[in-house]
Amino acid sequence: MSTQIILSQADSRPIYAQIMDEISRRVALGDWAPGYRLPSIRELAAELKVSVITVKRAYLELERAGVIVTRQGRGSFVSESMDVDDVRQEELERAMEQAVRLGEAMGLGHDDLAALLEQYTRNDRR
Repeated sequence: MSTQIILSQADSRPIYAQIMDEISRRVALGDWAPGYRLPSIRELAAELKVSVITVKRAYLELERAGVIVTRQGRGSFVSESMDVDDVRQEELERAMEQAVRLGEAMGLGHDDLAALLEQYTRNDRR
C-alpha cells in the first residue's frame, strides 16, 4: 500500500514533523477521509525507510492533535470527530508561512508578496 508521503532530506524540519504534515495535508485535501485506515507504524516506517520510533512519534502527536485515533488491535484511523475545516485552515496557514519565508529569502517584502498573491488569484492559476 503506497501512502504517497514524501519526505525531504533537504527540509530542516525533523522527519516526524514532515510525516505529520504530510498526513495532515492528505486529510485537508480530502484524500484521506474520516475513518480512513492509516498504515501501521511498522508498515509506514518500512515504506519510508525511517525508524519505527519516528513514525510512532508522528502518530502520537497527530493523535494528541485529534487528527487520528488509534484503536488497540485495530490500527490508526483518521478521526471521525475532528473538524476537517480546522485541519484545512492549518494546512493553508503552513503553506502561506512557507510562501512568506521563501519570498523573504528572495528579498520580497510583504507588499510584494501580497501583490503576487493578488495577481495569482486574479489569473486563477491553479
